[in-house]
Amino acid sequence: MKNRVPFVLIFFLLSLAINLQAQPDSHTSVNIKAPPVNLTQFQMSYFIDTSQEMTFEQIQKQPFIPSKNEITLGPNAKTAWSKIIITNDSTQTLRLFLHNSDAYHLQRIDFYETKQGKLLNQTNIELDKSGHKADIFGGSAIFSFMLAAGEKKTIYSKSVTFSHQWYSLELYDEEHSKRALVSSSNYTALLVGMMLALMIYNFFLYLSARKVENIVYALYLISGTIWVALSYGLAANFFGIFSAEILQFNSTLYSMPSFLIIFMMLIFETKKRHPKEHIALSIILTILAAEFIYSLFDLVSALKPASSLAALMMTITLGVLISLWRKRDPLAKYFFLGHSMFILFNMLAVLYYKGLTESNQINSHGVGIGILLEALMMAFILSYRIKALESIKSAQVELKKLADTDPLTKLYNRRYFEKASSQLITKSQIANAELSVIIADLDYFKAINDTYGHHIGDQVIIEFAKIITKQQRPNDIACRYGGEEFLLLVNCNLEAAKNIAQRIRSEAEKTILKTQKNEEIRFTVSLGVHPLFCEDDNILEAIALADQALYNAKNQGRNCVATLS
Repeated sequence: MKNRVPFVLIFFLLSLAINLQAQPDSHTSVNIKAPPVNLTQFQMSYFIDTSQEMTFEQIQKQPFIPSKNEITLGPNAKTAWSKIIITNDSTQTLRLFLHNSDAYHLQRIDFYETKQGKLLNQTNIELDKSGHKADIFGGSAIFSFMLAAGEKKTIYSKSVTFSHQWYSLELYDEEHSKRALVSSSNYTALLVGMMLALMIYNFFLYLSARKVENIVYALYLISGTIWVALSYGLAANFFGIFSAEILQFNSTLYSMPSFLIIFMMLIFETKKRHPKEHIALSIILTILAAEFIYSLFDLVSALKPASSLAALMMTITLGVLISLWRKRDPLAKYFFLGHSMFILFNMLAVLYYKGLTESNQINSHGVGIGILLEALMMAFILSYRIKALESIKSAQVELKKLADTDPLTKLYNRRYFEKASSQLITKSQIANAELSVIIADLDYFKAINDTYGHHIGDQVIIEFAKIITKQQRPNDIACRYGGEEFLLLVNCNLEAAKNIAQRIRSEAEKTILKTQKNEEIRFTVSLGVHPLFCEDDNILEAIALADQALYNAKNQGRNCVATLS
């Protein structure tokens, strides 16, 4: 008894298979109960004419395979036939419209209307020829026919493609046919609109950074936008241009990943920093470039291995990104995230174009979605890199400033003063302007340090630096020359410089500091002033003469301003 169970099961399955083969179209009939008619999901059947030469009479005798109305058959089905059996179970005569919404990418599409095997009407549309096409609206091919109450008809559709075979058939009444035509390209228009927005964004990034990678990114966006517009019928819907008429633009299927790889090379500096990864990227780039050149001469043949090459490209680039992430490249994790999304949606599309998955909006638009997600991440990486470069630049400026600045007073140091004063002297000579040097020295500063400690001494120096900064004008240069000694190069004559020095001396005399014990600390300053004439560009000699003037101020009892004259 146990041995009979498998035999019975096998017999049942064989009987079922024979029954299905005997009635190949038993599950493909479309029954319309009543209007309105808005059928976007129904059963039909298909047949692949591998010879591409069968007549319609021969096709009618072939066994059709049951399927859904959205179908993808891959690259080995250049000529495919669809068969839809339609019965009007309503009580009124219907005018119906059969749409092929993916006609824009076809080379040719034909419709045949039959009743009980007799041909009633046919329409032949050659999409690879330019000119007006009466039965094409946007990217959709439309075939209309009448169906009386209780009548049954069979509609055949023949699709001839250049490379991969996929299409979607819908059945509408007149009102829903018009609505479908209006909304047919909204999804693709959204993708293209976002790509165009990224182009504008990249333009402003380029103005900010002026980097080669921005140009490569722009070329990637342009290639991606062209491919999306062609592949999803935007050019047909908006401009009445079909893929057959601008077939050569499908070469962007190879140029787009090429620009992506070049972008990776530039961003990660693979040639200089990652030689092994650079070799891997160079190999796949060479293959893509060769296919692109080949596509310029024989596009149809060049597109056949596109899916396989896409899989190879995605595998290599993903491996490179994983390697760079393991090497702790800061941008690798972001690129890996975006590229993983690109690969995921492209794999769905590859399976769809090869006829291995069902048709839906995600699968059929997988490449476009993947391009957009990758483009968004590339835009983020460009922004991140610009920000990183700006941070490095700011850090370098800060380091330079620290190298030129006295850490205690935040005034310039002696090294920077000598360099900046040389530039100011040159400008003054050109403008025939006068300069003066002021040298200031805190009186009895050693006594302050000895009495109150170096901490209070530092506070006195900081406070005096604030006084100098307050009196300093935009074109003047001030520095801490050493210890308690300060220098100013002021853009004015001797008399004006003496007035500046007097204000500094007076402000210092009035300043009071307090210790933690609430003791009052006062300090004074002596200053020497000397003019720097236009014909004399020796700043060190002018400083030496100002220092002699300072010596005069010390001899005059300190807390005063002196000159040599």
